[in-house]
Amino acid sequence: VDTGHGQRCQSATTKVARSYGPTGHGAARCNDGSMVDKQRRLVIAGAGGRDFHNFNTVFRRDESTKVVAFTAAQIPGIEGRSYPPSLAGPLYPDGIPIVAEEELADLIAREHIDEVVLAYSDLSHIDVMHKASAILAAGADFRLLGPSATMLPSVKPVVAICAVRTGCGKSQTTRRVGQILLQAGLRVALVRHPMPYGDLEAMRVQRFASVAEIDASHPSLEEREEYEEPVRMGMVMYAGVDYEQILRQAETESDVVIWDGGNNDFPFFVPDLQITVVDPLRPGHELAYYPGETCLLRADVVVVNKIDSAAPADLAQVVANVERVNPRARIVRAASPVTLGEGPTLAGKRVLVIEDGPTITHGGMPFGAGTVAARHDGAAEIIDPRPYAVGSIAATYARYPGIGAALPAMGYGDEQLAELGATVRASACDVVVIGTPMDLARLVDLGHPSRRVSYELRESGSPTLKDILDPLAQRWAAAP
Repeated sequence: VDTGHGQRCQSATTKVARSYGPTGHGAARCNDGSMVDKQRRLVIAGAGGRDFHNFNTVFRRDESTKVVAFTAAQIPGIEGRSYPPSLAGPLYPDGIPIVAEEELADLIAREHIDEVVLAYSDLSHIDVMHKASAILAAGADFRLLGPSATMLPSVKPVVAICAVRTGCGKSQTTRRVGQILLQAGLRVALVRHPMPYGDLEAMRVQRFASVAEIDASHPSLEEREEYEEPVRMGMVMYAGVDYEQILRQAETESDVVIWDGGNNDFPFFVPDLQITVVDPLRPGHELAYYPGETCLLRADVVVVNKIDSAAPADLAQVVANVERVNPRARIVRAASPVTLGEGPTLAGKRVLVIEDGPTITHGGMPFGAGTVAARHDGAAEIIDPRPYAVGSIAATYARYPGIGAALPAMGYGDEQLAELGATVRASACDVVVIGTPMDLARLVDLGHPSRRVSYELRESGSPTLKDILDPLAQRWAAAP
């Protein structure tokens, strides 16, 4: 009987059952008891980042498994590509296709898929199990890979910054950590969670030491938001696809490696110190999202951010949850006050606010720092940009109906960037407030005067991040 993969049992039986050993790898068992070796056929469900890392660290050299496809979600326009042979390795001379996650059930049936590995982040626990249920119903197993299977060890100290949700404040926390280490005289390499939305081969290892080098890579807005300010501060920035190669290169020019996580994912590198940021504007989320709860449980330090804008009861709830589930973690309280750059007054004006894209899309926040700044400066009205949205920007609102009166800074490619600009220019506003961590007006003709918002982490009380990091920095500086 054909097992479905070109192998046959020794006798003309009519039924085949799979049997798995302790490693999870399989074989086909015929009714007469004979066994036929069988590759375990996998799909990795991802969003252009963690999925590639899981493949590289766990499956790339594993001859007992066959990764049939990646699926893509969360980020628009990243399906329809292939993971190239140069990255996939000799077991995959044709590369690996990347298809939309909507095709997963058909793919499981058509390709006789044994297992689906979930490899992206910022999903509610219930959404994870809804996906698992659909995968099980389609006939495949469901799997999550943990930190021990996927984290790479480093010969240099690693400080990892993670979060329980997108939009908690990782970026400003990362900048604060980098500032402390730089002031201690250490060379810092900042490695960012992958955002490989372009040519994957060209993005294998990316290194940025200047804004000009960032410009030359033709990045998305999301990449610019994370890269530009740390580079201006004097850190060398790394990102890409193959994080083994990235880490080894970063180690050659640094005393300390900072891992800057994406969404609420756990680190790709084994950390010497893990800092996890929680958000009291979303109380309870620290225990309700995957893999953010994992990041909280593994944290050495928990930064409770936004204490200046959270309700006291919500702040107390989050702190109590942290102390209950991870009593060993040191808690740092902090605010992220916003500052408006130069430009026209907002008082009495109709204002269009552009916010960080991931924060108000899959991060689930209806607004961000730009809205806070506009309200504080006396805007008469924060206009709703949805009536003016065009193309993929309108599609983003349809996909994420929870977005409030804010415009997500979507710019995954030139076409979407042009649609973002067209949406802004069509909006009936007096002033545009740019709430993203990069200068959008440098890239897009907004058609209106604008002001840019910045925000930095400010600790309150004791301990501070400096209190925690200074003794470690002294030890690392003295290391040979």
